[in-house]
Amino acid sequence: MDLGEVERLREHLGAFVAEVFVSLARKDQRRQGNCYLRGLMLDGRRKSIQPMAERLPDGNMQALQQFVSQSPWDHTPVLRQIAGKMTSALAPEAWVIDDTSFPKAGDQSVAASRQYCGALGKRSLCQVGVSVHAVTDKASSP
Repeated sequence: MDLGEVERLREHLGAFVAEVFVSLARKDQRRQGNCYLRGLMLDGRRKSIQPMAERLPDGNMQALQQFVSQSPWDHTPVLRQIAGKMTSALAPEAWVIDDTSFPKAGDQSVAASRQYCGALGKRSLCQVGVSVHAVTDKASSP
């Protein structure tokens, strides 16, 4: 999505953020959560804090970094709210559990170890992520 599309959805996204971030105690946390989600929706290859902040008119790199890495909020109630909304919207017919491997090099990646890496088809240094998706014949949601 380009910036114009994201801005046209700003009111709807604000209502979504109010619902899913209801457990965040502080208004500034909810505001940065809204900004972070808009950044994720924008076009652009890199979805790290600096490029997202640069693409947003109200992007503040330091505030976004604080929200993502240091702000004291529990992600569990947020994920529960999102899962509840998506389960209601989709009425899933099944749940799919899947793993995805991410090849790594060096020793700076958290939870990377030598293990079978499906992306490479052999044992190698990689991270493995596991996801659960609610699915129907027409849609899916993690």
